[in-house]
Amino acid sequence: MFEGLEFLNKGFFWFLLVIPLTVLWYVLTYKRQTAELKMPTLKGFKVTYSIRPKLRHALFVLRMVALALLIMALARPQSVDVSTKTKTTRGIDIVMAIDVSASMLAKDLSPNRLEALKDVAADFIKDRPNDRIGLVEYAGESYTKTPITSDKAIVLRSLKSIKYNTIIEGGTAIGMGLATAVNRLKDSKAASKVIILLTDGVNNSGFIDPKIASELAVEYGIKTYTIGLGTNGMALSPVAILPNGNFQYGRIQVEIDEVLLKEIAEATGGKYFRATDNEKLEAIYEEINKLEKTEIEEFKFYNYDEKYRFLVILAGILLLVELLLRNTVFRSFV
Repeated sequence: MFEGLEFLNKGFFWFLLVIPLTVLWYVLTYKRQTAELKMPTLKGFKVTYSIRPKLRHALFVLRMVALALLIMALARPQSVDVSTKTKTTRGIDIVMAIDVSASMLAKDLSPNRLEALKDVAADFIKDRPNDRIGLVEYAGESYTKTPITSDKAIVLRSLKSIKYNTIIEGGTAIGMGLATAVNRLKDSKAASKVIILLTDGVNNSGFIDPKIASELAVEYGIKTYTIGLGTNGMALSPVAILPNGNFQYGRIQVEIDEVLLKEIAEATGGKYFRATDNEKLEAIYEEINKLEKTEIEEFKFYNYDEKYRFLVILAGILLLVELLLRNTVFRSFV
């Protein structure tokens, strides 16, 4: 009956203690309130039995139930319907610039650097429901995989389809990858613009200097988080392509231009991270997720429906029934 109800004045429930005390008083004083006539014998009298004397206790029961209902009414039961409306007060546009050079197939992360990145980046995208996200691929050159969009399904499908291919010129053009990402964000009206640039190598291709690209990011107010991906020391990486088209792997030294990546991050107000395994890569994206929070304003609307009226009416009906029974059916007994 009271599922989904709240009581505004719960303190009134203490008055329910009056009911057991009243019941105790009624039991102890009942015989004293009943008139008795003692006779030596009932011979000569016709004895009849009636159920009405036993039913007179119903009057007391009705009164106690009515009292309990009135106490519950004073506790003011009400149902609350809460509706919530959220408003994004500060949107963030994010472009993820992903290195897709052959070295991203190195197996120092499981199953390789590129697939590990895709798994972690997918979780990051799912955790940004109120932001727009775009993707940029780069190797020896760069291009936009997905323009910034609020449709996360499109972004996730595009991310899943990223793989190493021979269509893009080989190498690692960090400057071009950053510049393409800046180009996608420069006209954005978002309150905050962010680039997450990931690479596992050094800038050895492209015609745009990474420092020039970082200056463009500063000019357009774009913060850049840089991630150096790869273990410390040697890593099992592609070194040649076999006649059957598969890669031949060998252990080579990991080279990441950490100085350059730190300079880009510091110049744009971002931060540099180094991911040497799957767990660290996941932790980096979690930290970026915490650093770049979208401000959301939540409005709650409460609709209160008072339920005490029904209890008062029911208590009144019980008291009225008790009064009628007292003055009609049980009039000769009470």
